[in-house]
Amino acid sequence: MPQRVDLFDSTYGHFTDSVLDAIRKETFGTDIGQNSWLTVDEYERLLPLLELSAGRHALEVASGSGGPALFLARATGCRVTGIDANESGVATATKMAEGAGEGGRVRFQRADAESPLAFADGTFDALLCIDSMNHFPNRLEVLREWRRVLRAGRRALFTDPVVITGPVTNDELALRSSIGLFLFVPKGVNEALIAQAGFRLIRQEDVTANAALVSGRWHRARQARKDDLLRIEGEERFEGLQRFFEAVHTLTSEKRLSRIAYVVEKPAD
Repeated sequence: MPQRVDLFDSTYGHFTDSVLDAIRKETFGTDIGQNSWLTVDEYERLLPLLELSAGRHALEVASGSGGPALFLARATGCRVTGIDANESGVATATKMAEGAGEGGRVRFQRADAESPLAFADGTFDALLCIDSMNHFPNRLEVLREWRRVLRAGRRALFTDPVVITGPVTNDELALRSSIGLFLFVPKGVNEALIAQAGFRLIRQEDVTANAALVSGRWHRARQARKDDLLRIEGEERFEGLQRFFEAVHTLTSEKRLSRIAYVVEKPAD
């Protein structure tokens, strides 16, 4: 079984290093500071479904480096609150927002997404969680908490990048989950949990191709800069992450693990 390997702490700690900046640009094309399988093209296509505008307030769960939250605020004019369990991620995001002059409109705080959120009922006009739902084993309660903090008639967008859609070995699952706690579910489970949480499913889309594309680019961009990354990560972490990205690319290219986007709505009272 592969050992756990850190993708997040060291990445956020060195986020502005030139080598990581070059890798993001090569991986994503347009770098908005993402650390997932998200590309700007996909984000711009899905964001209108949340119907955000100036005066609206969005919550991003697992906000990471803060780049996508800043992009969201600029694209729609809305305010954004980002929460993340990783202290380094919150610190990086806060610094990025302040450096961009958006500290008053885009704010970040540390929070455990599986615990009750420190927001009143109906606080937000939209909620986003990109490629992090797989880290929440208590998924039904997470969805119910999202429903609580959303205003009636408003929507949430989330992606699950590890929906089981084909045969996968235990070794492959171990490699795919080597960066942290993962919950793998077959197709149909998320749909059932969405309904149980009191949401209405508005749209469901297979976006696996993005994960296959990004993971392949990420692996190649890192391999081309191995010497620089070894100085930041060390050999064990570098090789562990390369095996992780290779596993993601193989499983998504073969559609044995799929990445699915869901848009859900809290029914109007």
